Amino acid sequence: MVNPKRSVIAGAVNVKRKYRLGEEIVWALKGITLDIFEGEYLSIMGPSGSGKSTFFNMIGALDVPTEGTISFMGEDLFSLPEEKQAWVRCNKIGYIFQAYNLVA
Repeated sequence: MVNPKRSVIAGAVNVKRKYRLGEEIVWALKGITLDIFEGEYLSIMGPSGSGKSTFFNMIGALDVPTEGTISFMGEDLFSLPEEKQAWVRCNKIGYIFQAYNLVA
């Protein structure tokens, strides 16, 4: 049961992401809706190719959904100007890349 006193810090509503591979359209996400609450520990699991990294890239403001909305601290993340999105990524989101994309 969700504690009503905790606020939603990030959320996704009907998030979809498609990619075009030549003539083929590949759906990486087909309508994810999820709220992440303050203080919550969350684990997302699934087989390779199921869209986990794609979803995390959207929650982390690194990729834009084809459809749907991502909110962060009550604001639609992708309606913010790019400078504000960059500020949120830099100051509010911690991200560890699985492919070690570190700048040297």
